[in-house]
Amino acid sequence: MTKVMQGIRVLEVAQHTFVPAAGAILADWGADVVKIEHPMRGDAMRGLVTLGGQRVNPQRNTLMEHPNRGKRSVGVDISTPEGQELIYEFAKTADVFLTNYLPQLRRKLKIDVEHLRAANPDIIYARGSAYGDKGPERETGGFDGTAFWTRSGVGYSMSPAALEGPLSQGIPAFGDSTGGMNIAGGIAAALFHRSRTGEAIEVDVSLLSTAWWSAGTAVDQFMETGQVTRVGMPRSGSNPGNPFMGNFRTSDGGTINLCVLIPGPHIRDVFRHLGVPETADDSRFSTVQALMENWEAASEIIVRQFAEKPFVYWREHLKTMTGQWAPFQSLLDLSNDEQALANDMVIEVEASDGEPLRLVRGPVQFNHAPVETTRAPQASEHTELFLMEMGIEWDRIEALKAANVIA
Repeated sequence: MTKVMQGIRVLEVAQHTFVPAAGAILADWGADVVKIEHPMRGDAMRGLVTLGGQRVNPQRNTLMEHPNRGKRSVGVDISTPEGQELIYEFAKTADVFLTNYLPQLRRKLKIDVEHLRAANPDIIYARGSAYGDKGPERETGGFDGTAFWTRSGVGYSMSPAALEGPLSQGIPAFGDSTGGMNIAGGIAAALFHRSRTGEAIEVDVSLLSTAWWSAGTAVDQFMETGQVTRVGMPRSGSNPGNPFMGNFRTSDGGTINLCVLIPGPHIRDVFRHLGVPETADDSRFSTVQALMENWEAASEIIVRQFAEKPFVYWREHLKTMTGQWAPFQSLLDLSNDEQALANDMVIEVEASDGEPLRLVRGPVQFNHAPVETTRAPQASEHTELFLMEMGIEWDRIEALKAANVIA
């Protein structure tokens, strides 16, 4: 893989998933990402016992691996003056400082932009937050379940009104991973800007803004019209106005999604693949205008046809259809999807127990090459080696260890 960030060092002081996910993407791209962890506690995610109701193996903690693969871990207590001094020494060699600590804590620990810029005026300072670094709630923390899913309106729009209450976010760190990609992109742009102008700038991404950008086409429309729509209850059938849009159940309970946004050119081919070619000659469905007007009658035919055969039949049979469609899959199904595997969407690292561990690669690929990376580090795994690399004498390292400043 082309290491587009090779030669770039990122100093990361962050926990959980949102901001560390940005560091993982930059590490995938070739950056040297140095993760600073507390010498005793490490990242809070290391203490996770369960995830999504499933027990976590600390040697194969995927919530640590996903946002921390490819990094080095250095244990430093940055609440101490000696630890802060080490951070400033590290910063002198870094291109980017990456954090999700809240403003008050950044000031208390003296890792705010003023202190980092005093150590290195050319460092890019990147922050990830729940609600943004301005405004009355800049000191308020949050997770993707609160900022990305709940407060943003995404969870509301994705919850049918007919339910007793809104749906909970069903995917751990959903907004965190998307937001981390946004931070990585912002850092890449900031590095490009610095290379052209010499100016080191600040980068801010919030979970709230990530959600709104992800839902931006709907948000724009709602702000324009003053009206908001929500998803309907699940059913087998077409969307109003376009019978070639909707979810359709197969004979064995699977689901096929039709997404023929512009149905006109595909009328005959769709009906032929559904096993009712004569329907394309019916005056109710032979033109796009007639099809739209008689969408309910067309929907009944489509529902009936899909219900006659199993999921595996339709998944293979529809491959030659000209209109767009997709099999409704689980996240685990995708891990064995031929197309996903052909595009290197699954990577493999050696976990701490020595056994292979499969992870999801980032969404960007360079020169069609798979990602080459390593497992997430153990807490403080690289402290001594990194300090020696920085030119710090062994006597000082021993003194720092004895004072519990490093681990």
